[in-house]
Amino acid sequence: MQIADLGDVQLHYRVDGDPDGAPIVFANSLGTDLRVWDAVVERLPAGLKVIRYDKRGHGLSTVPPAPYSMGALVRDAERLLDHLNVRDCVFVGLSIGGMIAQGLAVKRLDQVRALVLSNTAAKIGTAEMWQERIKAVEEQGIEALADNVMERWFGKDFRATPELTLWRNMLVQQSRAGYAGCCAAIAGTDFYTPTSGLRLPCLGFAGAEDGSTPPDLVRETVDLIPGSQFHLIRRAGHIPCVEKPDEYTERLTTFLKEIGHIG
Repeated sequence: MQIADLGDVQLHYRVDGDPDGAPIVFANSLGTDLRVWDAVVERLPAGLKVIRYDKRGHGLSTVPPAPYSMGALVRDAERLLDHLNVRDCVFVGLSIGGMIAQGLAVKRLDQVRALVLSNTAAKIGTAEMWQERIKAVEEQGIEALADNVMERWFGKDFRATPELTLWRNMLVQQSRAGYAGCCAAIAGTDFYTPTSGLRLPCLGFAGAEDGSTPPDLVRETVDLIPGSQFHLIRRAGHIPCVEKPDEYTERLTTFLKEIGHIG
């Protein structure tokens, strides 16, 4: 385990694979930590430098006072990559991680050569919806939301397995302030205009049973970037990298080969 001291926040990160390989960065979703990518990372081909991190308020990273802005989350990713001397990475973002990916690509094209936007959008939900979520978390804790979140996160098949308990536990063990802080960042974000100006390789992932970012919403965002690709994963919800890691990694690897990121 490693920590990057960025001043106002200390980010927990992990580097796997080839230390001299082509960099690929993974940013996780709201209410999860970097373990959400475990099954994908272990299936990736050799030759990649794999970087994962816990965004502020999540996992083993510190919890600055909430609320957070999307600008702060993007700046955290930017400073972490500068700390690690990363340029020309493929940035894979899940949900709020996909929003961070869009913001970072707009700001630092030297850091990002391609995007993978997984179960995300340029704008997710409404400000009112997120304010209600923040209020519920502050008053009742994450536990009160957990069962509804599981229905959005995972497809019907996965929810019937014992493994669901692990992901529910991951959610409820997150910091209440960190979760609410990131909800505020999503509430204030509309990237339709900046994302539509991007010109770089992009792959979108959607889960057919995703209750948070339905496939049409993901496709609408991915289509803002000319020449982008889109892949629908059936019988999966909001976190297909957990439910369908074989299909997810196979498609991701194909994309990395197509853009010349790996041989």
